[in-house]
Amino acid sequence: MPRMPACLASVALISALSGPALAQEMADTIYLGGPVLTMNDAAPRAEAVAVQDGRILAVGSEAEIMGLKDTNTKTVDLDGRALLPGFVDSHGHVILGGLQALSANLLAPPDGEARDIAGVQKALRDWMADQETKGQSVTMVIGFGYDESQLAEQRAPTRDDLDAVSAELPVYIVHQSGHFGVGNSRALELAGLTADSMDPPGGVIRRQEDGKTPNGVLEENAHFMALGAMLGDLGENGFKTFARAGSALWARFGYTTAQEGRASPGLLAVAQSVAADGGLLNDVVIYPDVLIDRDSIKATASRTYDNGVRVGGAKLTIDGSPQGFTAWRDRPYYDPIGNFPPAYAGYPAATNEQVIDAVDWAFENGIQILTHSNGEAASDLLIAAIDAATRKHGAADRRAVLIHGQFLREDQVADFHRLDVFPSLFPMHTFYWGDWHRDRTVGPVLGDDISPTGWVMQRGMKFGTHHDAPVAFPDSMRVLDATVTRRSRSGDIIGPSHRVDVMTALKAMTLWPAWQHFEEDRKGSIEVGKLADFVILSDDPTAVNPEEIDRISVEKTIKEDRVVYDSGAEDTSAPAALRHAGYVPVGPHAAHHLIALASQASRTASEK
Repeated sequence: MPRMPACLASVALISALSGPALAQEMADTIYLGGPVLTMNDAAPRAEAVAVQDGRILAVGSEAEIMGLKDTNTKTVDLDGRALLPGFVDSHGHVILGGLQALSANLLAPPDGEARDIAGVQKALRDWMADQETKGQSVTMVIGFGYDESQLAEQRAPTRDDLDAVSAELPVYIVHQSGHFGVGNSRALELAGLTADSMDPPGGVIRRQEDGKTPNGVLEENAHFMALGAMLGDLGENGFKTFARAGSALWARFGYTTAQEGRASPGLLAVAQSVAADGGLLNDVVIYPDVLIDRDSIKATASRTYDNGVRVGGAKLTIDGSPQGFTAWRDRPYYDPIGNFPPAYAGYPAATNEQVIDAVDWAFENGIQILTHSNGEAASDLLIAAIDAATRKHGAADRRAVLIHGQFLREDQVADFHRLDVFPSLFPMHTFYWGDWHRDRTVGPVLGDDISPTGWVMQRGMKFGTHHDAPVAFPDSMRVLDATVTRRSRSGDIIGPSHRVDVMTALKAMTLWPAWQHFEEDRKGSIEVGKLADFVILSDDPTAVNPEEIDRISVEKTIKEDRVVYDSGAEDTSAPAALRHAGYVPVGPHAAHHLIALASQASRTASEK
């Protein structure tokens, strides 16, 4: 085990002793016996950490830290495993992540088994049979994770495909991106979608060959409206179930701070209620939609947590999904599959006026704004809006955040640097959709520059890397692996010039997202005075072959010195989908509760 240089160990210990230890305060817990990766450039590695009252008391060599042990101190032997700061979610949807944890798994390998439409149908039928085996009466079927780019047919399932699963029950499935959905005939009926329905602004109802009848596939705002119809009757208790399951899923992958990256006022109330009941295992930062209720955002935005929940600012969405061809580009898509018009370049989800006004409002009111922008045209609009708002309101430490930025040009990265915009990038796309981007969305040349971490690093910019769950599982080691290797599912390297070294990639999951959230003073690194938010990994990611990072497992997640996930304490009585997601019991079994609520929702809807 490499030792910290003596001079650095002494610096860390002296820093500790200059505070509480001089008063002979002793540790509640000492972690030792494995490498400690601190993310602190002044002392990047240590042998042991002492904790008191949920905060870090001292960091240094094992011999020095053991001087803070008394008869009441608990000692945690890492047994060669690595201790890191708890991961900070740069962008995800922790409440709606519960939908992923509790629904039928329609993901392709390695996260699921849906290789073709027959596999999607089988997963739905198996889920229904599993619930019935448990004595649950299934009256609504929800699946998550289908992706036509990974299906043998290279198309989305249709209403007819889902009618073959059930013609009586509503069946609704959500695309892995979260930006599309497919309903069977019963689900479309419940959503009120007919041949006479018009496409909503910022959305598309795909049609059958007659050009009128919905074929079941819904894009963007059409999908969000239908999903709301499917889940709306679940009520507050149903979404509380989502919140608990999502929090457990994030904890399973080492996240001590989670994000709900686009919330309604209702979701905020759900999170606050669950937190008040002690149902969240991590801190949750929430960003309500700026186009829904600005007054609420302005009234509730805070840097202080209440029971582990706070409103961090506002979320703005300009466009859609790059892999689904709805991201708004500055040029046509390379070779899209589907019924698209000539020179199709995607479309915006918000108007120019809405974007400019939302950014101006946020800057005027000192509200941090996170903006979903994937295509080049969307980012051009965002840059123009931030440029105008900065000139009007002056420079300030606002930490505006770009979310995703998949199809950035290098001149746009330079503009975001100039405007002090924090890029929260999505290099996990290189694994899941790198081949698809190379072959279908932007082509082999521009495909290398998706999630351009190399351009960001060249400019010395802080950045975050995220999972956007429930787009994928919030798998921290998959995020790390993709950021470092950029290896796609096929084994291709997508943009070798954008590869990131392991320590930088870890900072993009810890210290820099903490800065993104204005929390760098208490999170993101293992330093004296910060919260004892830790993750214990099976191996040191800086010491293994980079190609094996995805094999590292999260052993424990520790929030303020309290274990909130332990791989050795799996709840075998929980449903299989939740066990796979790392479910931690926090009350009644969440899946059973969800099914009961879904059944009630379906019965209520059928009576309308």
